[in-house]
Amino acid sequence: MNKIAVLFSGKGTNFAHIVKTLHQKECEVVFALTNNPEAEGIAIAQAHGIPYGVVEPKNFDSREAYDATVVETLKRYNPDLTVLAGFMRILTPVFTEQVKAINLHPSLLPRHKGLNAIEKSYQDEYDEGGVSVHVVSSELDGGEVILQKKVAKQGFDFETYDSKIRAIEKEALIEAIVLVLNEGK
Repeated sequence: MNKIAVLFSGKGTNFAHIVKTLHQKECEVVFALTNNPEAEGIAIAQAHGIPYGVVEPKNFDSREAYDATVVETLKRYNPDLTVLAGFMRILTPVFTEQVKAINLHPSLLPRHKGLNAIEKSYQDEYDEGGVSVHVVSSELDGGEVILQKKVAKQGFDFETYDSKIRAIEKEALIEAIVLVLNEGK
């Protein structure tokens, strides 16, 4: 069975969806890591008996030193794929050149890289927004797009649009994980 690691920073809703949908079915979540000791996603790992770690950036002198520790930690679990599910860190080549990873981003890349993508997407001139899952590279939200899902914006207030994006994020992430793992076979 393929092994994945999941990196998250906050509530862990996408992490929870991965566990519910794929863990012990399509793949095994062998490790979870967060940069935030207050992340609610830690409770998800605990509830499912998934080993987890907290690696805080404030304990490192540079982004590269931080990433080196994350890479070494991940190597102990030997995942076939690492999934960034709301991991709010810009990763350096120390990570991106050693770890096969995918990231979920809440816009139709290459539009709206970086923070506040849902807000930027809602306010832009296009009739639709959406989500992308892409290969993690050293360029912020710049790796090859694996798949995208679109949402029409007409007639939606921001809250409705935001909830539609968050719903399709979970679908897109699951589809992309399965796709990438099956390619690896």
